[in-house]
Amino acid sequence: MIINCFIFARGGSKGLPRKNIKELCGEPLIAYSIKLAIKSDFFQNIFVSTDDSEIEKVSKQYGAKVIKRPGYLSTDNSPEIDSWKHAIDYVERNYGNFDEFVSLPATSPLRNKEDIHNAILKRRQDSADICISITESGRSPYFNMVEIDNEGKLGLVIPSGANYTRRQDCPKVYDITTSVYSSTTDYIKKTKALLDGKISYIKIPKERAIDIDDIYDFCFAEAILEMTNKK
Repeated sequence: MIINCFIFARGGSKGLPRKNIKELCGEPLIAYSIKLAIKSDFFQNIFVSTDDSEIEKVSKQYGAKVIKRPGYLSTDNSPEIDSWKHAIDYVERNYGNFDEFVSLPATSPLRNKEDIHNAILKRRQDSADICISITESGRSPYFNMVEIDNEGKLGLVIPSGANYTRRQDCPKVYDITTSVYSSTTDYIKKTKALLDGKISYIKIPKERAIDIDDIYDFCFAEAILEMTNKK
């Protein structure tokens, strides 16, 4: 089975400008995903798909091959799945066919080798189209998540949640994390939406499930890394 790793990193980011190459504890953010992919020894090739020349340069310095992503796939509104399809098409044309596709988003620097291995193994064990990573949510739509309707009225996202008086009594809910996605090449090529097929999952503990979207996420990840490095 041939497995290729993909890291998708646009140059534009409104939440935290230039975040993919912003230095986190001395190294560019994207370097954490590239280095872990190399260290894991699961992948025949490691590709970074980007529209940005600086990200391209950094990615090559850390040992990744680069896929130049066209501008129409690099906007805030570009569906992620279209970039995945573009990357697969590029690799098949230039490197040959492969069986399994793993995405390691650059914004999740705290994942480890076991997380990647578990996602690959779980998808195979479940004969699933894709395995995603999830983590237990700190909020619950049954208890402390509200929405504002068209009339400006505030209410629970799930109105029946009013029956719960303690969060610990509510049904457990989970956040999808960006730690790792494991799928088959054939599924990505044919699907129109990421979660249309048979979905499997692995659970990631909160301390490894952070997804850096803004400066607060970045500082939190930095604090965890600094604390871990001191041990």
